[in-house]
Amino acid sequence: MIKRRTLMGVVGGTIASVLTAGVLAGSAMAADVTLKMHQFLPAQANVPKLILDVWAKKVEEDSNGRIKVRHFPSMQLGGKPPELMDQAIDGVADIVWTVVGYTPGRFPTTEVFELPFMMTNARAVSRAYWQMFEKHMKDDEFKDVHILGTWVHGPGVIHTKDPVNSPADLQGMKIRGGSRSVNFLLTELGATPVGMPVPAVPEGLSKGVIDGTTIPWEVTAALKVPELVKNHTEFSGAALYTLTFVLAMNKDKYESLPDDLKKVIDDNSGEEFSVFAGGTQADADGPARKKAVDLGNNIITLDAAATEEWRKLAQPVYDKWVADMDSKGKDGKALLEEAKMLIEKYSK
Repeated sequence: MIKRRTLMGVVGGTIASVLTAGVLAGSAMAADVTLKMHQFLPAQANVPKLILDVWAKKVEEDSNGRIKVRHFPSMQLGGKPPELMDQAIDGVADIVWTVVGYTPGRFPTTEVFELPFMMTNARAVSRAYWQMFEKHMKDDEFKDVHILGTWVHGPGVIHTKDPVNSPADLQGMKIRGGSRSVNFLLTELGATPVGMPVPAVPEGLSKGVIDGTTIPWEVTAALKVPELVKNHTEFSGAALYTLTFVLAMNKDKYESLPDDLKKVIDDNSGEEFSVFAGGTQADADGPARKKAVDLGNNIITLDAAATEEWRKLAQPVYDKWVADMDSKGKDGKALLEEAKMLIEKYSK
């Protein structure tokens, strides 16, 4: 009996030791910090898949597992896309990716990059955007958040049920615009702008709430736009428009990190990350465009002469933005010239 009890004690002690070791190993492997990342697109869309998840994986690897990023797509933490920036400020989410224009007029300096025919290519404009963010916006419009990246998408395209070959074809059409600047432009071109976040576009098209939408090619596949409309209008030279994005982090969350983990975040953020993000998003335009071609859709590519007609009609959008910036105590004309200079510099 004594021997049996001794044996049981040994076995029990061994099991307890194994369990304890497992718990300790699990504790050692657990992340020091878990960051909740929130955004509005489905997980399989290009930006989440090719940019946000890539960023998160790199941060996790560089931190040796001490940082864990939990990705919540499609507004899974609640709220609507225009609320994302406030969710980052208030700490509902630790990190958000959002369209700046979802809160019209709140971050007006970013709109200089959304003005008509400013965008040459996404990499050049994203680099210019980051540099102007650091100089003009970081401690002003974005002072309540810690910005990790600033970028733009590829050339903006008009996708419509009926073909659009000239501004006259837009007369009376209800077109979704993704920002205040784009809506100003649509008004000048004779369309009726309808503001809505991009996830609402498929329902808007299918129910006839809108006759078309302004979005880049890359997101059309995830939204099934080529199945909902059959006409797509592209432009020669600089893009008709683009939108500005930010990857923003709760300021207190960032400041609470130990210095070595702050460095991990910093090393994966900033100008080069912004250029990567903008370029990656633009590179996804080609495969998405091919899907529309394969469906036999009507792709209208306006030549330089036809594009010039649109460019002339767009001039009031510049004037309105400059006047708005002046009214806020900012030198709108100087900001516009600086943006043009930087875009030209990095487009070479």
